[in-house]
Amino acid sequence: MLVAAARWPDGVQCPRCGSKESHIYIQTRRMWECKGCRKQFGVKFGTIFESSRLSLDKWLMAFWLLVNAKNGISSCELSRALGVTQKTAWFLLQRIRYSLHIESHDEKLSGIVEVDETYIGGKARNMHKGKKDVKIKGRGATGKAIVMGLLERHGEIRTKVVGDIKRKTLQDEIIANVELGSEVHTDQLASYRGIDPEYVHNVVNHAETYVNGHVYTNGLENFWSLLKRTIGGTYTSCEPFHLFRYLDEQMYRFNTRKGDDRDRFVKSIGTVVGKRLSYRRLIGEEENVKPRRAVVRRLSMVCYVNPKAPKKYRNLIVNSARSSSGNTAIILKDSKDPKLIWYRYKGIEAWTSPAYKRRYGSL
Repeated sequence: MLVAAARWPDGVQCPRCGSKESHIYIQTRRMWECKGCRKQFGVKFGTIFESSRLSLDKWLMAFWLLVNAKNGISSCELSRALGVTQKTAWFLLQRIRYSLHIESHDEKLSGIVEVDETYIGGKARNMHKGKKDVKIKGRGATGKAIVMGLLERHGEIRTKVVGDIKRKTLQDEIIANVELGSEVHTDQLASYRGIDPEYVHNVVNHAETYVNGHVYTNGLENFWSLLKRTIGGTYTSCEPFHLFRYLDEQMYRFNTRKGDDRDRFVKSIGTVVGKRLSYRRLIGEEENVKPRRAVVRRLSMVCYVNPKAPKKYRNLIVNSARSSSGNTAIILKDSKDPKLIWYRYKGIEAWTSPAYKRRYGSL
């Protein structure tokens, strides 16, 4: 099995207790039973795939299409390829980008390192005149997202969304990512001045030339070209708070450019362990908000537990139960009738019949 081999190259290991003993494979459930803790686990457990209703074949197809498309793949195109909705495809792509994200790097860049920054945002020529007069000031960088990049020549690239281009901001990133004593190539931006004691700083004046012997930043300019072609061409636009995810996607493809499609795909499957991204977290809502408790409290005020409730509500009983997967279900019943009236599960609310909705819809 491809995912199992990528996740456990040295043999199947229990994600709970870490046991590597010979586990019992349950063919009918496609799961293993650990001989140590006696718990069952599957290849999805503890990965970006966990609790997803999509089958693994659709997940793997999405991984293949995203990591091997030079300019990315839009959610509309992916939805047609997989036979899912555009919203599902968008959420799927964002989770894949999240799995490709690298929290920290073990080694710093060394040798010759190119450093540059770019602006991501709408072009002035595509704006309405009234909007252009308000947004475009000076060189047109106002209101755009700033991305800083560091490229080890013929090697790895690292990018980050920064708040400004002040000296402290840019030089702190250089110190954090570039080994002391390395040769740093930049343009004539004043913020890069003063790094000479720790680094060999070479500057290329883009007003005169783009190449001065071995001093240039064309490798990084190449990456900016790929990035902007992806965002402006394939994705059309990108919200600033999602920009870092699109950077992770483009960085992964660029850093694996020396391999073939199979290498990029197999390596990407190995990044799924220990990463989960909920839809609420993705769109910026607070994780600690639990609307289910609010629903229980609201229903309890008008149900049987409240003697002052209207007569037609006094026989109603609200219960909450937790499933084996950890999801909470809220159930509304009539104490004199065993039939289910209303339920809420995994964020989905539904009345069991139109008659109940008409009678109790004011709840």
